[in-house]
Amino acid sequence: MADGISIAFEPFGSAKAEEGSDLVLFVGEDLALSARAREVAGETAGDIVARAAAVERFKGKANGTLVVTAPAGLKADRLVVIGLGPEGERDKLDWATLGGVASSKIGGRRALVVLDWAGGIPTSEAAAAFSLGLRLRAYKFDRYKSKKGEGDENGGGRVTVLTAESGGLKKALRASDAVAEGVILARELVNEPPNVLDPEEFARRTEALEKLGVSVEILDEKAMRKLGMRALLAVAQGSSKEARTVVMRWNGADDSSETPVAFIGKGVCFDSGGISIKGSGGMEDMKGDMAGAACVVGLMHALAARKAKVNAIGAIGIVENMPDGKAQRPGDIVTAMSGQTIEIINTDAEGRLVLADVITYVQQEYKPKFMIDLATLTGAILVALGQEYAGMFSTSDELAERLSAAGETTGEKVWRMPLSPGFDKLIDSKFADMKNTGGRHGGSATAAHFIKRFVNDVPWVHLDIAGVGMNAPSSEISRSWGSGWGVRLLDRLVRDHYEG
Repeated sequence: MADGISIAFEPFGSAKAEEGSDLVLFVGEDLALSARAREVAGETAGDIVARAAAVERFKGKANGTLVVTAPAGLKADRLVVIGLGPEGERDKLDWATLGGVASSKIGGRRALVVLDWAGGIPTSEAAAAFSLGLRLRAYKFDRYKSKKGEGDENGGGRVTVLTAESGGLKKALRASDAVAEGVILARELVNEPPNVLDPEEFARRTEALEKLGVSVEILDEKAMRKLGMRALLAVAQGSSKEARTVVMRWNGADDSSETPVAFIGKGVCFDSGGISIKGSGGMEDMKGDMAGAACVVGLMHALAARKAKVNAIGAIGIVENMPDGKAQRPGDIVTAMSGQTIEIINTDAEGRLVLADVITYVQQEYKPKFMIDLATLTGAILVALGQEYAGMFSTSDELAERLSAAGETTGEKVWRMPLSPGFDKLIDSKFADMKNTGGRHGGSATAAHFIKRFVNDVPWVHLDIAGVGMNAPSSEISRSWGSGWGVRLLDRLVRDHYEG
């Protein structure tokens, strides 16, 4: 994978700080070092931390850092001290964030991390989350740079983590590695340029999941036409690149006949807007209009790699929306796989057409326990929620509450948005069963209602990830344009509620 970091976990007493390396220690607001930290660093380390903290006004707040270069009396070249905050709030620490903070300060060098503090040690789950943060922060996408790594002092390196075995560490690390790989896979897909990752290439890359035991079925245009996926195909007809639908199946439950859960992703590899063409400013970002599909692929990788005890379906519709002479027009009426007719008002409201047919297919073929779709669907959700939350629309209070809790745990937060008859009425058409946009106002809600018209009685959630799936701001665990958002969220949801 492209994280560029090597991580090894070792027991205390197996290593000490060396010349040419970094030493990473943790302190609370009292700045006290644990006995193990003093044993690794030396008895003078406490005085070094205290003096440097006074000069730099470092108070040991959670995620705060203090870096001491060439510390006198220590073999390490650099001493990196990370704050844990007040003792009474340790149970609220985000260990993935702490791992990301450490990764950003190590800067591609060798490092020894003493994962220990005065008065406590992390659980196996916390240690695994720390490892996850190390890897996610270290990831970078530089495949197309002829000069790699110049001026890059963040992430990577060879890291040894000293920690106590509190039970289940190896298992927890295997799971966190699987999730890290899934997130990085999703990031890789979103970051790829559209001349490389067209629908056919995207579909081809999903076949790599077969090595993990995932069944992958790829539907070409002939197969989709036979199924009646005319809404999806209408989006693709203006492109020289053929559309694909990919269905990925992971059967990890003890009972292979157990009803699966289903995740559905919008995969528009490039969205020009079609005949309703977008403005040129920022159009290059539309290579990321397949972030929902990328998340689904990354999630399926994570579930399979950690051998999740669940049956899961991942389905993605992959198209390119282009404006040539064969493209669909505003005013066209298309018939979806469900048999419902759609008046095309705006060809730039295309992702919902793709989702409509894939959702119909998944319901008919697999009758899932629930469906969650992810799509970079509307600019309106950015206006409402910025890049802090994904918009969540749901027909199931229970599923929505579980997703909200998973969001708080992982930091991939969702905010529930309203579904109401008033919004639904806005997409009624004079000429067809519905139109594909309800106008400027309430754009995220009318888009959600459009998708809802293709959902039967299956519990359903729509996640509008336009603000979080691409062009994401840097954070403690990511400096990637493509964030891989949703893999951690949905893996946590499955882990907490749907594994046998």
